Amino acid sequence: MFTFKQMKRMRSTILSWAVPAVAASLLLFSCKKDKSESNNGECSTSMTGLSGSYKLTALQYKLTASSVSVDYLAYREDCEKDDILVLKSDGTWEYNDLGTVCTPSGSEKGTWKVSGNTLTSDGTLNGTIAGYDCKTMVYYVENTLKAGDRMTFTLVKQ
Repeated sequence: MFTFKQMKRMRSTILSWAVPAVAASLLLFSCKKDKSESNNGECSTSMTGLSGSYKLTALQYKLTASSVSVDYLAYREDCEKDDILVLKSDGTWEYNDLGTVCTPSGSEKGTWKVSGNTLTSDGTLNGTIAGYDCKTMVYYVENTLKAGDRMTFTLVKQ
């Protein structure tokens, strides 16, 4: 039979390796939630997934697929560079002329929808979504100024 002192030493020995072993196993074998489960479609190219407030951060124009991109954002008026586009999940949009206000104000309202990767609206929000990561949406419009050209818009959620 074991003495009280021996049992105490065995218990401290067991605890000295058992506690770190349990902690290590929890760290190594803990479950990680799948991203597709955690956002429940909120990051999809749907009306709900795309809804939010956006600022135009880049506007690139290419005359042809092989030509060099031209920064068209540099040609916009300063009063247009701080504006916010709000896409609402109910299919309405608002373009808010904020910060430095243009004369006349560029604020507008309208309707929009998305089908697959195609954006359509009764305003300037028309084109094909090239990418969306829940923060940044990139879409493009072809044949904008000339057949074969492409204007690419980069919008960042605010």
